Parts: sequence; C-alpha cells; structure tokens
Amino acid sequence: MTSSASPDIHQLLDQSKRNTENVIKAAPLGICITDPHGYFEMVNPAYCDFYGYAEEELLGQHFTMLVPDANRETLHDLHDSFIEGEERHELRQEWEVIGKGGKTHTIIAEAARIIGFDGQPRKVTFIVDITQRKRLEQRLQKANERLHYLAHHDELTGLLNRRAGLQRLEQELSRSSRYGSPLSVSMFDLDNFKAINDTYGHGVGDNILQEVTAKVNETLRETDIQIRLGGEEFLVIMPEVDAENARQAMERVRSAVAETTFTQRALTVTLSAGVAGYVEASTTRLLDHADKAMYQAKQSGRNRVVVASSM
Repeated sequence: MTSSASPDIHQLLDQSKRNTENVIKAAPLGICITDPHGYFEMVNPAYCDFYGYAEEELLGQHFTMLVPDANRETLHDLHDSFIEGEERHELRQEWEVIGKGGKTHTIIAEAARIIGFDGQPRKVTFIVDITQRKRLEQRLQKANERLHYLAHHDELTGLLNRRAGLQRLEQELSRSSRYGSPLSVSMFDLDNFKAINDTYGHGVGDNILQEVTAKVNETLRETDIQIRLGGEEFLVIMPEVDAENARQAMERVRSAVAETTFTQRALTVTLSAGVAGYVEASTTRLLDHADKAMYQAKQSGRNRVVVASSM
C-alpha cells in the first residue's frame, strides 16, 4: 500500500522539471534548446543577454539567425547530422556569431543530444563568450608577427636586414654550388650621402633611402634580392646571373637612380657599385671582392659600376 505521506510520482517529476528549469535560468553561461529542425524552444537569460535579444524575439526562430550568412548552411547541416546521429555530445567548437545590431562575437559552443517528452531528439547548446580572449590572441599574434618581421627586415626601407640578408646569401650560395648555376652579388652605397644628412637633415636622408631602394627594386628583377647592410650601404643578390650580366643590371640601376629626383626637394643622388661573381668562394670572400670593387668605383670618380677581378 502506498503511504499517504509519500509524494505523488507526478509531483516529483514536476518538481524535478521546475528545478531543472530554474538551474538553466540561473546558469551564468548561455544555454539554448533547439527542436529537431533547429528552431529555438528554450533560451535562458544569459543566452538572451549575450546576443542582445529578448526571449520572445528568439523563441520559434531558427538558430542560424545568429551566425554569419557564409556559415549558415554549414551549421544547419551540422545540426541536422547531430540530431539524426547517435552521439550524445557534440565536439566543442569555436564559431563567430552575430548579436542584435550586427555586433560580432566569438564563442566556444558545446552541445548535448537529449530526448524530449514527445520522444523526439533535441539539441542543448552551451556557449561561452571568448571574444575578448580571441582579440587578445589576435593582438598577440600580430605583435609576434611584427617582432618576427623586425628581426628580419630593416624598419626604414622594408628590405631584409644584414643578418637575414647574409643568411639568404648563404642559402643562394649553397644552391648555386649544388646545381652549378651562376650567382652574382653587388655591393653599392650612395655617394656623398653624409653631405645630404648634414645639409637637409636625417629626415630627408631617410626619405631618400626609402625612395632610392624603391627605385632599385623597381629596376631589378623580381628574383633579385636587395638587402640593407647598414647606413647607406646595400647588397644585391642576383641568382642565375653571371658577373657580366650582373654588371649590366647594376648599370641600369645606377642610371635609373642618377636620372631620378628624390623627395619634394627634387634632390639627385648617385651610387657606386662593385660586382662579384661566385666561383667556389665563401660568403666572406665573395662580399670582400664586391666591397673592394665598390671601393674602386668610388676611387675612380663615383657614380659607376666596377666588376671585381676573378677570384
């Protein structure tokens, strides 16, 4: 016999249901339940607050109203596959979502598959806002990319810096040696550059360095690599080019620079260059020959290109 003091099973179920609903409503993270077709059946206050919608604005709507157009079909298919499948839990995933007014957020979503009182499956989704964390990660990534860039490039001109440039030369020398292909380098610097800095200031000098390196890159082949060694001294690596063709290329560079006016002051500058071709030499020897040839160009009157004697 059932005791009159024992609670009715239906009362227990009702109480359990109310407790569950109260827990969901009080939960600090967003929770929603969607029917087998993806329409909202329940959204808790945290879910509404996060997206900026009132409960009545979401109930009965398809959940894809909260995701970018480009992702709607994918998420719709994922929802259907999960509802029709046997898995009870969906893998945690990161998604971009859109709140009321078009504001975007990034969330981590995790879901569970339950069976409703009607015997039909439902999807319970739990969301955590990671927007701030994601933005911090993006800023950190950009900062790291910037540090990596500065470690390998000259900040003023955007060219490879000395360290990265010499590493690149080592790679090109190794490639040339392995395949027996020609390789030449040219060292050049701007003539009387100190006088420009002294007369017009370092700001104008920096502008000239930027514009000259742009002109040099414009004149060289895309496969040639220009490097800022320091100050007004530069190195050009020319793969697959012998010394004579490198000389011709640097003559075109020299002429282009000499015929161009730079900065708003319409200043003219010239350069002196030394060219050396690779013939089973170390990086140091190759650069030394190019440097000596450049010195000869300066001693011979500047604004000229000199090819180093055979190594």
